[in-house]
Amino acid sequence: MSTLAMPRFPEVLDSSMLAAFKSCPQLFRKVYIENWKSKEGANVHLTAGGAFAKGLEVTRKAFYTGEYEILARVPVLNPTGQKIGTKLQSEHMQSGEGDVERSIAAGLQALTAFYGDFECPADSAKSLERMMGAFVFYFDNYPLNMNAGFPIILPGGKRAIEVSFAHPLPINHPETGLPLMYCGRGDMICSYAGGVYGEDDKTTSRLGPTWSQQWDLRSQFIGYTWGFRQSGISLNGFLVRGVSILKTKFETQEAICNFSEFEVDRWYRELIEWLTDMVLCFKTNRWRYNLDHACTEFGGCGFKTVCKAQDESPWLEQYFERRHWDPVTREETKL
Repeated sequence: MSTLAMPRFPEVLDSSMLAAFKSCPQLFRKVYIENWKSKEGANVHLTAGGAFAKGLEVTRKAFYTGEYEILARVPVLNPTGQKIGTKLQSEHMQSGEGDVERSIAAGLQALTAFYGDFECPADSAKSLERMMGAFVFYFDNYPLNMNAGFPIILPGGKRAIEVSFAHPLPINHPETGLPLMYCGRGDMICSYAGGVYGEDDKTTSRLGPTWSQQWDLRSQFIGYTWGFRQSGISLNGFLVRGVSILKTKFETQEAICNFSEFEVDRWYRELIEWLTDMVLCFKTNRWRYNLDHACTEFGGCGFKTVCKAQDESPWLEQYFERRHWDPVTREETKL
C-alpha cells in the first residue's frame, strides 16, 4: 500500500485545510488525514471556478509577459489501453505582449480546456457557455490595459501573477519532527488605489449588498498578507473581485480589505493555537464532531450520511475513494 494511503498528518497546510479543521475536526480527519474524497469527483462550482481562474491566469501572463499557454485534454489509459479519464496537458510559447484580444482568446481556450467534458447540472447557471460569457464580462469591467489593478513587477523582473509562498512554523510535525509549513497562492499582487494589494477572484451564484463585508475578517486573506510579508512583499491588504453568474445576466463587485499589523499578528498567534490543537487531535486520535452549522453549510456536508452511521467504514468505502491533495503543487493523486 502507498505510504500516502495510510493516515498521515500533512506536512504543509493551507487556508482550506485550516478552515476545514475549524469547521469540524471530523471533516479535517476524513479529507486531509485519511484522504477520503467523493467518488463523484469535482462539482460544478469547483469545475467552473477552476476553469475561470485558469483562464484569468493564462490571459494575464499572455498580456503582461508574452507567455501563451495552450491547454488540451488528453486521454488517460489504464494498463489494458482502456480510457479511464482525461488530464490537462499544456504547451508554452512566447510571443508579443500587450495584445488584448489575443490574450483574452488564449484565456478562453484555457477555460474551455479546463472545463472539459464536464456535464453542468440543468439547474446550474455555470455551464461552459455561461462561464465563457462571464469571462468576457470580467475583462469588459476590468480591462487589461487599465492603469489600476495591474500586476506589479517583483524583484528579479517577474510579474506578480499566481504568486506562492510556503513558510516554516514554530510547531513540529507529529511524525517527522520537522517544522510544519503554511502555504498560500494569490491570483495576483497588484498596484491599486495607491498601494500594493493581493488580488483574488471569486465566482458566485449571486452578489448582494453584504457580499463585500464577508471578507473583512477572512482568515484566507489575512494569512496571505502574513505569508507575502514573510516573503518580503509588503501588502496594504487584499482586493477581492466577485463575478456572479446567473442564467440571464452577469454582475460584479469589488471589495478592498485592509489588514492592520494587529490583525495579522493576531491571526498568526491563533494559527499556532489551532495547529497545536490539530496536532493534539492526531496524537490522541480524538477528532470532535461539530454537530451544528457545519453539517448543513454550502448545501450540506458530503459526509453527513457517514457521520450518522455507527460504523462509518462501509459508507466511506462505498461512496468515497482515497485521493491525496498536495497544497503546494495543487495536484490530486489517486491512492
